[in-house]
Amino acid sequence: MNTAAAADIKRKGIGVLDKALAEGPVWVIRKNRPEYVVLTCDAYREMEEAATVARVEASEEDLRAGRIMSGTADELMAELDGE
Repeated sequence: MNTAAAADIKRKGIGVLDKALAEGPVWVIRKNRPEYVVLTCDAYREMEEAATVARVEASEEDLRAGRIMSGTADELMAELDGE
């Protein structure tokens, strides 16, 4: 992953990130350690979409495996209290 020093961004401005972002996400280094990751809006949206798909797939797997409970809140609480 590309890196950019926080001090360079502060001194030279956000333009420091433009070239680095063309190659992908950028770690912002502060006090000699990674502090932030900067993404383009498109990369962030892709990441969000991938996470959403993964959550839906996990939910569907839970449903297929019978790990989903249904009922009213009162019924579910009663079942939990009975355990």
